[in-house]
Amino acid sequence: MFPLNLPNALTLLRILAVPVVVVALLGESENGDTFAAAVFALAALTDGLDGYFARSRGSITTFGKLMDPLADKLLITAALISLVSLDRLEAWVAMVIIAREVAVTILRTIAAERGIVIAASWLGKLKTVLQIAAVFALIATDPAPLGVDILVYIALAVTVISGVDYFFGLRKRIEALERERAAAKLKGAAQ
Repeated sequence: MFPLNLPNALTLLRILAVPVVVVALLGESENGDTFAAAVFALAALTDGLDGYFARSRGSITTFGKLMDPLADKLLITAALISLVSLDRLEAWVAMVIIAREVAVTILRTIAAERGIVIAASWLGKLKTVLQIAAVFALIATDPAPLGVDILVYIALAVTVISGVDYFFGLRKRIEALERERAAAKLKGAAQ
């Protein structure tokens, strides 16, 4: 079992919000978009709060480290797929964003297996904020005005750029770690 502290509870609430957003969006209810936008906004707010509370209260857990990014990806991915099915977002845009998230998750797993932890960069944080803003705007407005379309494409561009930055940053870290290990072996063999 995992420790149920405030940050973990907020992460769980974000995960539980995912089906609510999808049902509200895809349902035929009169105020479904408004309700979906409100739930999405509250869920997105918990993303910032859980990290803040975990750090400020010393409540960082393995569960939180694993589930927080997963909860973020579930929320964004489910909303993107729902928006595609409603013809509010082009499928290729959603696929690029989802593919980047899957690729970075795989890279993080590879890095973790090699003992490398890469903290979220400012570019990754900007990507998250832009994705949340774009998805919220697409949920809240139908049809989307030009400004929302521009926001979507800015979020898409930053998503791709941050993915490339993550890939090359990880590659540099792996190469540096391999050089350090090789140097340590040489030093150990020389002694």
